[in-house]
Amino acid sequence: MAAEPFGEALEDAQLQALARAVGAGLRKAGQRVAVAESCTGGLVAKLLTDEPGSSAWFERGIVSYSNEAKQDLLGVAAATLQAHGAVSAPVVLEMAQGLLQRAPVDWTLAVSGIAGPDGGTPDKPVGTVWLGFGGRSVAASASRLQFGGDRDQVRRASAAAALRGLQQYLADAQL
Repeated sequence: MAAEPFGEALEDAQLQALARAVGAGLRKAGQRVAVAESCTGGLVAKLLTDEPGSSAWFERGIVSYSNEAKQDLLGVAAATLQAHGAVSAPVVLEMAQGLLQRAPVDWTLAVSGIAGPDGGTPDKPVGTVWLGFGGRSVAASASRLQFGGDRDQVRRASAAAALRGLQQYLADAQL
């Protein structure tokens, strides 16, 4: 999927509203989610668990910042990391699917990216983020996004995109 530009990172109230909407959908369906995060460092889990009553629909969050953590905690194959790098569709798909196998949940979300200011390459510049989504009864999917701004802006924009993406993934599954 082609990179999508994104403007400013959302304000706290907007991020909270996105998390609230995801939680409301999960609560209504009686389903649960788990998240695997890298570049966002737990921000998505924080936003989701800031919501009162989130223990009814949020099961766990794993910050798998290193490649070793992605392998140990989520079952990402070393060969996948070597062939594609941590910031790639195959890796976020394996993160999402590995978490789905390890957690008693209906849905998973995975995020991996380059928040900067260092670490970018010509193929994967700073601000490149991959999102992966997994569900028990639907095909996994991944999407690539490209964000501008400083490290905090990239992380906040990534969290917002992850919540929007999860909301859409759930809607597409008619949750």
